[in-house]
This record gives sequence, structure tokens and C-alpha cells, in this order.
Amino acid sequence: MTRAVPPLPPRNGVPASRLWLPAGDWPDLLAFLVARFPHLDADVWRARFAGGEVLDELGQPLSADTPYAAGRCLHYFRDVPPERVVPFAETVLYRDERLVAVDKPHFLASIPSGKHLHETLLMRLRKSLNLPDLTPIHRLDRETAGVMLFCADPAHRGAYQTLFAERRVAKTYEALVHYRPGLTLPARHRSRLVERDDSFVMHEVDGEPNSETRIELIAARGDIAHLRLSPATGKKHQLRAHLAALGAPIVNDRWYPRLLPDGPDDYARPLKLVARAIAFTDPLDGAPRRFESARTL
Repeated sequence: MTRAVPPLPPRNGVPASRLWLPAGDWPDLLAFLVARFPHLDADVWRARFAGGEVLDELGQPLSADTPYAAGRCLHYFRDVPPERVVPFAETVLYRDERLVAVDKPHFLASIPSGKHLHETLLMRLRKSLNLPDLTPIHRLDRETAGVMLFCADPAHRGAYQTLFAERRVAKTYEALVHYRPGLTLPARHRSRLVERDDSFVMHEVDGEPNSETRIELIAARGDIAHLRLSPATGKKHQLRAHLAALGAPIVNDRWYPRLLPDGPDDYARPLKLVARAIAFTDPLDGAPRRFESARTL
């Protein structure tokens, strides 16, 4: 049985990566890491060792020539390339000892992933609120703005996440879409969504529905409509995929109905989708909770 190893404290809000050493006959740690991460030059790892950025289970720095020993646990801090600063600020809507509700701006990733680390909502909040143990209860796409919930006390995160798993959270979104004449609203759209084999986007296929969204018309002007969206499920890209499938894609969506080539963010053309409100009964004290975004479309 693998021995539990506690995580190391974050550095500048950045958590350490953890790696268990598998069976093997590498002469030292440098040889193993070069083999394990072939996209990184050996000099990169030498610099990390020299800078004290590769640590043992107790947080003590290791050297490049430390003999390899299967079963050990390494901690290391990954390099972060320069990130483009997202020029929009988040707004804290509510905070207590357990729960933090935030109004997220467009273009800001929810959590560290890929090329986004410091410029993510989670990392900004950990630093600005001095809450190193803050964790997300759910997620929003980087392109989507609006209400997002975080747990300030890891001991209570499971109770809040269970609300989402058991569909005891009322989520309301708003979107501007390219309005298709003949689209009858209100409507309840149900379909089976799966990820495409050749990309990360979702599409509808035959089979038992695994996603459901209620769609209501707030207003329409010309070929643009303002919609209220109430998802009953939480599949990846559900609202974007459903509206595209109905012939009413969200304004400025670069992924649906057609995946456009990757390029720099155009801050003048945000995805016209906002997580407007979240409401639920707090599982710990029974209090009604409702948080609403002030973001405009």
C-alpha cells in the first residue's frame, strides 16, 4: 500500500506537483526525470535542482545526483512561462469561513490548466484573500463569466459538491444568440452529448439523453435574442453545444457550431454567456443561499 504523503505548502500560491517514483534502474533522479519528461531539456532539471525546486517527502531539497529509489515521492514546482494578464477583475460577492462566491470575468480561467496558472480565478483569490486552501466547488469555462463558488475549508468541500452531484443547485444563465426564425420558446432541449474524437468540443449523437436545458426568451431584436438558460445537468460545454445544435449559437462563440483556428483573445468580443445566478440551501446550516452576477451582456 502506498504511504500517504501530505502536500507541500504552495509557493506564491502555486501548488507543488507530486510524483511517485516507479520501479526502474535509473542511476539518479536527473536521469529519471529526463526520461520521464522528454520535452524538457536536462539543463532545465539541473537548474531546478540547483534552485532547490525538487524536494523530498519532507520538503527537503534534493540534488540531481541523488540515487534513484523506487517508491519515493518527489515534489517539484513547475516553471511558469510569462502569462498575458487578463485585464478584467473578479468581484467577491460573499465570503464566510466556509464559502466564497465570486463574479468571474470573461477570459479568466477558473483553475490552473495548460498555459494558465497565475492568471486564473483560483490563484488570484488564494493570493488576494490569503486563503491557500481555497478550492473550487464547480467550474466555469474560461470564456464564460458569472457566479462561481469556492470552499474556504477543505473539510466542507464534499458537502457543497454533493449539492451539484445530486442536482440540488438551481443554476441560471443568460446568453445572446443568433436567433433562428421558427425556434419555438420556451423549450426543453434534451440530447446525448459526447466529445468529438478529433477535438475537445462536444456534439450530439443518438442515444439516451445525458444533458437537459430549459431555454426561455427574454427579448429579441432583429436576428439577436436574449435567452435565459436553466441547465438541469452539467455536461461539458452543454449550453454552447445545445444552442448550436438548435441553430442559435451564442454570439462570439469560437468553438460552436464550428471550431475556429486558435488565436489570441479578442477582449472586445467576449462570449455572450453569463452564469447569472446560483441558488441552493446550505447543507451545513440550512440557510437559503442565492448569488447573482452583475455582468452585462
